[in-house]
Amino acid sequence: MSDLTFKIEGEAQSPARLAVSARQFIIVVDEPPALGGDDQGANPVEYLLASYAGCINVVAHLTAKELGIKLSGLKIQVEGNLNPARFLGKSDEERAGFKQINVDFFPETDASAEEISNWISLIKKRCPINDNLVNTTPLSFNLVHEALAVN
Repeated sequence: MSDLTFKIEGEAQSPARLAVSARQFIIVVDEPPALGGDDQGANPVEYLLASYAGCINVVAHLTAKELGIKLSGLKIQVEGNLNPARFLGKSDEERAGFKQINVDFFPETDASAEEISNWISLIKKRCPINDNLVNTTPLSFNLVHEALAVN
């Protein structure tokens, strides 16, 4: 199969708020007041957790169908903890990112424990966000100079 390319574009609305375009959708990324924002949207780390849960949901339903697992409902809770000291410029002792991410998976199914264990293993193997969180992904950070507007 050919690669799929996904792209977003964001524009700062304030020091803490970013309006992001993803296809025809607008996503507002903001911080709570305690972190300098206006609380107009979820913050970046909450979106990371939400994207993980969303990816698990899609892959869980896809693989359940492939495995013949009947789902009558699914709830997913994702929680992570991080020390904000590096983000806030207070310390370099701990990493800026999550120390741990925990997923609580609540499927409503009559599948056996063995079938569920196999299913979860398959979800973890096939979920792109899980793959990005577990494995290092090459990143490039490119500074693009735009022409200065002349009045």
